[in-house]
Amino acid sequence: MALTEYELVLLDDGEIVLQRAGSSEPLVTITFSEPVMQYLGNKHVDVAKVMIDAGIKAAVNINEGENVTKTVNFDPKQHSIH
Repeated sequence: MALTEYELVLLDDGEIVLQRAGSSEPLVTITFSEPVMQYLGNKHVDVAKVMIDAGIKAAVNINEGENVTKTVNFDPKQHSIH
């Protein structure tokens, strides 16, 4: 099975896209809001890398028949994101 190479590209508008190496067609686009960009500073690309890595791992697990879903009981009244 041939491996496909992917690359993360930081676009001029601040979006981060995952695309096949040598292609300009984005497969996944990550856009952070301005408040999140201020919070993350120059670490937003590192956060995007972790997000993409987790998504790829989940996709591989799904294709291998593993159950990757977890039940999460989320009550916004009891949780806050700072």
